[in-house]
Amino acid sequence: MNILEEIKDAKKYNLHSHTEFCDGRAQMIAFAEKAVKSNFDVYGFSPHSPVPIISSCNMLKDNAERYLNQVKEIQHQYSSAKTRFFAGMEIDFLGKEWGPSHPYFDTLNLDYRIGSVHFIPDFTGELIDVDGHYDRFMQKMHDNFRNDIRYVVETFYAHSIEMVNAGGFDIIGHFDKIGDNSSHFKPGIEDEPWYQSLVNELIDVIIAKKPIVEINTKVYAQRGRLFPSERYWDKLIQGGVNIIVSSDAHVPALIDASLDDVKGLLAKHYQ
Repeated sequence: MNILEEIKDAKKYNLHSHTEFCDGRAQMIAFAEKAVKSNFDVYGFSPHSPVPIISSCNMLKDNAERYLNQVKEIQHQYSSAKTRFFAGMEIDFLGKEWGPSHPYFDTLNLDYRIGSVHFIPDFTGELIDVDGHYDRFMQKMHDNFRNDIRYVVETFYAHSIEMVNAGGFDIIGHFDKIGDNSSHFKPGIEDEPWYQSLVNELIDVIIAKKPIVEINTKVYAQRGRLFPSERYWDKLIQGGVNIIVSSDAHVPALIDASLDDVKGLLAKHYQ
């Protein structure tokens, strides 16, 4: 399936959301009901993928078939509605041994795949989730990373580049998300030349490989942040990259959070 074709005429869509199958806080049917009531043309579910490590945020492998069957049930239940539903997955890249290009994901018959980095190895090789709330990130910086923020940032972008080169996904999710936590740890870090060089190196690989780039609106209303940052949009556009806007909703009330505002902001970059 070409997910871009599915949304090209959609006035309202969202391809990034999390439900009870991972760290979402409501059942899939509640998201589906909200999508229909909110007049969405296209709505995609994207639970955090199974991973071969212990993670309370990720779907269990044993639940993958049940998830896919539930999408089919929702598609059938709302077959007469305007909203079309699709089965996606946000697949964690953990390194060479696990990521969107792993053959396991070919067995799932997904409509689309989002590739994202949430975990990086600490100095012992243990994979640590660096995507959590500020307080947990600060604790992990102390406990797992010796407060070496440069190591964390460099490893995040190195893994992101490795993931893009490996392929196996349609959309790259929130590709500079580490900037949020790293800026909390060290204000101003995103303006430092070495940091921007890492982001631009990743963008160069994205331009070469051409995955779809997601602009993630999850915290825009609360903190004014978008992932990727608006400062990088022009380079992506000039590089011929297709860009979509999704909300990364974890509760039904936020499935359309800031979507219209950010689509309007993005449109100005194409003028």
